[in-house]
Amino acid sequence: MPAEATQARIRLPELAARIGAEMIPLGERIRYFSVLPLGEEEVRQYATDPVNALPPAILDELPRIDLILAPYLERGNGRGDFVCFERPPENRQIFSSRAVAGDVATIAVAFKDEDLADYHYSFYGVLAATVAGKEHPKALAPYSKLLRSELSAEAHGEVDEQSWKAKQNLLRRSASTRTQKDSKLYQTYLRQSLTDTLVLYLHGICCDIDVETGPRQLASSYLRRRLELLVSVYPPPKDYQVLPDTPRKR
Repeated sequence: MPAEATQARIRLPELAARIGAEMIPLGERIRYFSVLPLGEEEVRQYATDPVNALPPAILDELPRIDLILAPYLERGNGRGDFVCFERPPENRQIFSSRAVAGDVATIAVAFKDEDLADYHYSFYGVLAATVAGKEHPKALAPYSKLLRSELSAEAHGEVDEQSWKAKQNLLRRSASTRTQKDSKLYQTYLRQSLTDTLVLYLHGICCDIDVETGPRQLASSYLRRRLELLVSVYPPPKDYQVLPDTPRKR
């Protein structure tokens, strides 16, 4: 048990600076450290399985990743979020955090009292945001073309809450300006939609998941086109697949 565990909380950058030598490699690009002791099965669920499911082309677009498995996380005040050993107040609790220093991104994901599916969602969420936030991710141009065709066809819905909100902000503009690529509203929607769809894609590679239906959900025909595009840009690793009727890569 690390000495930090006797404290109520510690800032993520400070913890990352202390545990560098204790990080455990998961391949060439990702290392991990658990603040609390984990059994073999927990290590597999929280670290090995989700990392092994990452497409090689996604790993190529990520910086080196130091993954910290945290009991709880609390939003900081500008000097870094906190890793906590007790559940923080609900209005300050977060489930993932990222601190970048040079060519290394330290990512913390909370796991205590979390469903495994929610943990995976948080893990892939922070990785997807890292990829989609790059200046020129490989998927951005073809995804933008696909998204503009959806807007022209007045396709309803999105895959998650944040992209839904970004889309509604964009749709308040006149139809003639919605797909202008240099528009700030369009760029915000594009990046958020790519992020949310990437989360669904990466989570779907790792696990069997169900897409929740509802009045805000993108129609399955449009969703499948998005996933097919991501499969072409970021093919799953060997022996993994997303769409059930596509062959596994071997």
